[in-house]
Amino acid sequence: MKTAIAYPGLSAIDRPMGPAPISAAILSGPMLFVSGQVGIDPLTGAIAGPDIRSQTRQALLNIQSLLAAAEMTMADVVKVGIFLTDLSQFGAMNEIYAAFFAAPFPARATVGVTLNNPDLLIEIDAIAMR
Repeated sequence: MKTAIAYPGLSAIDRPMGPAPISAAILSGPMLFVSGQVGIDPLTGAIAGPDIRSQTRQALLNIQSLLAAAEMTMADVVKVGIFLTDLSQFGAMNEIYAAFFAAPFPARATVGVTLNNPDLLIEIDAIAMR
């Protein structure tokens, strides 16, 4: 059985990141699949800032809030995918990322991409397991 998980304060049918036919996260049994999160505050629709640090922090806060809505924490995350528009920003992104996780760290892949909004610098998805 699948259950849509929404950002706290929003319903599962709200589309704060745009009209795409996706769920912010799906809970299936003991696993939570979090869709790609960008540096946008889902409640205001505002981009967190023009730099990789602020956008990484916001994307991870979005993941953290979806985990909390599913009664999970960052410690439950087992896999992360990071999509950077500028791989030279890896170090700055990694500094913020490291503040959100403790050992044993999730498995992770980082790739360079082009996102659909040129003001967005990062997208992060995650899989968590109880």
